[in-house]
Amino acid sequence: MSASSPVTFTWGGFYEGFRLVLPLLPSFAPFGMVVGVLSAGEGLSLLEAGVMSAMVFAGTSQLVALGAWGSPVPVLAVTLAVFVINMRMAPMSAALAPWFNGLQGWRLWASLFTVTDHSFALSVNEMRRGKRDAALLLGLGVPSWLSWVAMVCLGHVLAGVVTLRPGHPLLFAGLATMCALLVTLWRGRGDMLPWGVAGAVGLTVQAMGLGQPWPVLAGALIGSAAGAWRDRSRA
Repeated sequence: MSASSPVTFTWGGFYEGFRLVLPLLPSFAPFGMVVGVLSAGEGLSLLEAGVMSAMVFAGTSQLVALGAWGSPVPVLAVTLAVFVINMRMAPMSAALAPWFNGLQGWRLWASLFTVTDHSFALSVNEMRRGKRDAALLLGLGVPSWLSWVAMVCLGHVLAGVVTLRPGHPLLFAGLATMCALLVTLWRGRGDMLPWGVAGAVGLTVQAMGLGQPWPVLAGALIGSAAGAWRDRSRA
């Protein structure tokens, strides 16, 4: 379909997104359960963990927030950390502007809410194929959101019988899934520059002793700048 075709929002697009994300849902389970276990360990009730997951719907942000948890809770520090880690959503949402620009009202806001690393990767891949049905993003997001909340709650319930030592393989589940999805975004050797810069900067910042969210933020911003420079030099 031509990029000049109007953006649509149909049940067919929603179902297509649901069909695409369905095989990935089991891979979200370990990550969500880890967040649930950590939530219980920090003293959150099942209701609090579920509400947090339903409203935030960002596993990395929740892990960062739980890592900064204390008694009393450092509200300002947690808020700043979550804000910084979620800044990566701004360029991600901008990349989906061809779809978002055709939406209004609840369709726009519901779609924005469901943007995650996984739905972004799958959506961009479908957009590059010429798809113009923006409901596909919501179809990716809604089942992911429901699955996420359910797995966090399950992890909280099982917290008493599950012990995750540092370096446990389950802690790598979310990162492994994202690495697999990156394969669909690869467009050739030209992507090595921004991806390589982002990875190198992130590792450098981490080696300097700066904890999350600074390595992710620095890598995302400088990697995006490298990608913008690359695209500009090609023009």
